[in-house]
Amino acid sequence: MTAEAAAAPAAGGLRLDAGSLTDAGAFVREAGFEPDDVSGTHVTGHIDIDERHHTPWGIVHGGVYATAIESAASIGASTAVRDAGQVAVGLTNTTHFLRSITHGRVTVDGEALNQGRTQQLWKVDIRDERGRLLAHGEVRLQNLTPGA
Repeated sequence: MTAEAAAAPAAGGLRLDAGSLTDAGAFVREAGFEPDDVSGTHVTGHIDIDERHHTPWGIVHGGVYATAIESAASIGASTAVRDAGQVAVGLTNTTHFLRSITHGRVTVDGEALNQGRTQQLWKVDIRDERGRLLAHGEVRLQNLTPGA
């Protein structure tokens, strides 16, 4: 695939260039997930947690963690299949909320557990500044050719 073809939007508006994989949509930007290092097998990033991420009870909303987990897995999985002209889309996201916090930087660390021809399985952990596990998730993704 040529660089021009990869950068052009595919059917359905999906772009396959490297920048599009980490350029978050408005929803992910609002959640605050920032990728730091991306490969086809490993993704790291962070979120700076503050009151914008809180539930009415003053702790981080679980949707913030579920969003970061799916985003990290989707970015990594799509990076893995980009050269084949594909993207990876989430089929299931199982997120376990283990500990609550109110503020601070959390790290997001995702890695591929299995990368097959049609599907991938990724695990993602979110930890606080002291290294405590806040949330753990697994995302199963389908490799798709846009417009096919």
